[in-house]
Amino acid sequence: MKKTKDIVILGIESSCDDTSAAITCNDMIISNEVSGQTVHKAYGGVVPELASRAHQQNIIPVVDLAIKNSGVSIDDISAVAFTRGPGLLGSLLVGTSFAKGFALAKNLPLIEVNHLHGHVLAHFIKEKSVETKTPGFPFLCLLVSGGNSQIIFVRDHLDMEVIGQTIDDAAGEAFDKCAKVMGLPYPGGPLVDKLAKEGNAKAFVFAKPKIQGLDYSFSGLKTSFLYFIRDKMAENPNFIEECKADICASLQYTIIEVLMTKLRQAAKETGIRTIAVAGGVSANSGLRQALTDASVKYNWEMHIPPFKFTTDNAAMIAITGYYKYLKGEFTTHDVVPFSRVSMK
Repeated sequence: MKKTKDIVILGIESSCDDTSAAITCNDMIISNEVSGQTVHKAYGGVVPELASRAHQQNIIPVVDLAIKNSGVSIDDISAVAFTRGPGLLGSLLVGTSFAKGFALAKNLPLIEVNHLHGHVLAHFIKEKSVETKTPGFPFLCLLVSGGNSQIIFVRDHLDMEVIGQTIDDAAGEAFDKCAKVMGLPYPGGPLVDKLAKEGNAKAFVFAKPKIQGLDYSFSGLKTSFLYFIRDKMAENPNFIEECKADICASLQYTIIEVLMTKLRQAAKETGIRTIAVAGGVSANSGLRQALTDASVKYNWEMHIPPFKFTTDNAAMIAITGYYKYLKGEFTTHDVVPFSRVSMK
């Protein structure tokens, strides 16, 4: 049972193909359950209609398990936080509808959370018996995932500004789409990372679009990669199989270099040396090594989250809900999810 002064948040995340529920007590995570979906592997990517149907099947068991594993009673919950967007509308509707129903049934406050905001605040998740070093304000956060690539100026838990972002495709999308061109199964990003460890990062050169300011672009890289593979396969039908590791290493090096070039520029322009990384692509070993190397070279204070908090999870939604609860930032039951929007 919680003490009267404790704030217990139920977090719901359903933006893509992972159904997740978490319970936080103040800023401490006490349960975090995630149910993935394997059905999409056969299609080489997430199928929105199948994802929303799977969420409908998973949402009640996942929430029930999160509450049971937390050791708190339903009556102990102070508020319900849910991902409003961005994401797949069908998937978001499942999580949003469940959160509204739960909050209405228990007469609880409802808290909407921007999915990207949650990724940034994953750095503030505390775990029992685990030492957590949180970044001090202000700091820069490189948010890289399958759908987003942004550089965020973080002034406070609830005060953030996007100072650079992709103008077309995201870094994670570039990984997955290029992997698909090579015939690798979905999701391709982790496989590229694994194969890259065995290859030569300088074996091949791919286009690195030059965009003004701190914005990114990855569409040109994908096109360059597609034409490269097409031409090489015309010369040698076995090219991919014979050079798979080198291709992956060169692709990964190029994507990371694009990300790091803008991050170094942002750090220089703002004068901020506290740097964090968030999002699914932050699990990439090459990116983590590049960030670690940069932190030594430029005297950055580097913050890299645990692997389990890099991909979509409800713990980051619950912790964001906690900070919004402290500020009294609640929402109404007529709120609707959104598919695409930049974080303010």
